[in-house]
Amino acid sequence: MRQEVRSFINMKYKDIKFSLKQSKRKTTSIFIERDGCVTVLAPETYSLTKIEGILEEKRSWIYRNLAEWEDLNRTKIEREFVSGEGFPYLGCNYRLKLVDEQQESLLLKSGCFLMRRDKSQYGADLFKDFYKKKGVERLRNRVVYFAPKLGVKYGAIRVLELQHRWASCTPVGDLNFHWKCMMAPLAVIDYIVVHELAHLRHPNHSPAFWNEVDKVLPNYSKHVSWLRHNGAGMDL
Repeated sequence: MRQEVRSFINMKYKDIKFSLKQSKRKTTSIFIERDGCVTVLAPETYSLTKIEGILEEKRSWIYRNLAEWEDLNRTKIEREFVSGEGFPYLGCNYRLKLVDEQQESLLLKSGCFLMRRDKSQYGADLFKDFYKKKGVERLRNRVVYFAPKLGVKYGAIRVLELQHRWASCTPVGDLNFHWKCMMAPLAVIDYIVVHELAHLRHPNHSPAFWNEVDKVLPNYSKHVSWLRHNGAGMDL
């Protein structure tokens, strides 16, 4: 969840594979993404040799965090689009029920997801569309609520596929959210929104950035922890 910059370049330093982005930023940041990839954001003035030196300094940190990622992702859930399967929405788990007579392809009603049996082969797309549609309104409302608290202005709000990020923002203030955010509890969704709005002030994860988040959500660390431990299960 950070400001988008230039395109990724896939590289390798010794045994560390990483994606590099260079921009007009002043410092270097290293992230272990949700899919286990290593991402490096560095100033455009840094040479490859300097970036490799930073990776060498952070080698133990990278190993430790990759090991933690592997442990957490051992519990990744493989969902099937059959009656009885559970699908999360806003932090609650709802069972899927295949039905023969229903106008809508998928809807949430009476505490369960109802899907037309003849559409079950398109289950992943139907759920993605559901999360996107619900996400646009809910996320927009939360952005409208929190933006004045951070004193920032924003552009367009989109809900889409973001690969390994929960959210991102562009240099012009557009906000992009992954449809998977809608699987998380409401408080965690608020954290994702505040995190992205804070990037409109600080396009990095500096102490100033986290201070901005803390002003609005003093308990944000527990939401960070929730995403770390439950993010792998937020998938189809």
